Amino acid sequence: MVDAVLAETARVQKRVRDLPARVVVYLLLAAGLFAECGYGQVWARLVAGLEGLDVARPTAAGLAAARRRLGVGPLRALFDLLRGPAAGPAGVGMRWRGLLVCAVDGTMMCCPDTTANLAVFRRGGGHHGGTGYPMVRLLALVACGTRTLIDATFGPTTAGETTYARDLLRSLRAGMIVLADRNFAAQNLIAAIAGTGAQVLVRVKNGRQLPVCARYPDGSWLSQMGPVQVRVIRAEITIATSAGRRTGTYQLVTTITDPACPAAELIRLYHDRWGAT
Repeated sequence: MVDAVLAETARVQKRVRDLPARVVVYLLLAAGLFAECGYGQVWARLVAGLEGLDVARPTAAGLAAARRRLGVGPLRALFDLLRGPAAGPAGVGMRWRGLLVCAVDGTMMCCPDTTANLAVFRRGGGHHGGTGYPMVRLLALVACGTRTLIDATFGPTTAGETTYARDLLRSLRAGMIVLADRNFAAQNLIAAIAGTGAQVLVRVKNGRQLPVCARYPDGSWLSQMGPVQVRVIRAEITIATSAGRRTGTYQLVTTITDPACPAAELIRLYHDRWGAT
């Protein structure tokens, strides 16, 4: 697969080097596993099992130059080749009533404090002077049953999660149900997700007033969010840990409006969102 993406992106080396393009791809994959290490330390781990063989001993500067020479294309192509739910229909937690269970969520992380990064990303804020490094907002679409990435997008923190969520619409389709927290409960975003054919189960703020169009026997009700018909479910959820019990109220909205589907089943399904983070 590595050879295939190098050929596809025209990044196969034109002359024999100590660091062929294929090896540089493996170096960058290993760097993802040892994110706290510099390139020299990552290289040492990568070749640790080759003791006694004549292997290259590149400098940290040489490894960084090899990374720049490779570019981002092969890694992007490799991600596109590998991303997906990574399991069949029988996988535990993969499907609910025939739908592939997915979750969308975001996080922020630091990137190197370089001039190039600062031209795109800004440093984080805070009450104590903010962070010393530029911050990246990352948003991912994950298969809940396997925790594998279906798609991902990232960019500066100047844009919010709902903005980046639109980049993930390309990977949604009929036969999926997307779980999300209340940051994603924007009316236009729910309409966009529903427009792909995927179903939605999202938490909304408890104080959000949604009109009652019809009542279900289980206490949930049919409502409307813009052009999308939704079902609203209010639930009291109690969790028990070694520190004691805690009860909270959740308000959920879903495009699953079939009255044959009990509200309690949808409440239990929403719990799968935390398994994907």
